[in-house]
Amino acid sequence: QVTASHILVMHNESARSNEPRTKDEALASIEEVKGKIADGADFAELAGEVSDCPSGQDGGSLGVFGRGQMVKAFEDAAFSLEAGETSDVIETEFGYHLIYRSA
Repeated sequence: QVTASHILVMHNESARSNEPRTKDEALASIEEVKGKIADGADFAELAGEVSDCPSGQDGGSLGVFGRGQMVKAFEDAAFSLEAGETSDVIETEFGYHLIYRSA
């Protein structure tokens, strides 16, 4: 099991999305967020500001989850991280994610 948070930026092709932004705009947005995190910005604070997932209001927290509970690309990324690490940009059918593994 892992404990993780994420930031999701959806686009007009994402599953369950009403977002007007294009895939390219969404990718540019998540890359900008990734840069801010690399420069020391707080992951949870950014999640609250930019994430299109309701979890953003809780700092992006997804709590504890095990294998088989998330889509494969997301799960593979989350389980490959060490505690304290943030992923590269991950694409799923829901959009673009950054994942922070806390435990």
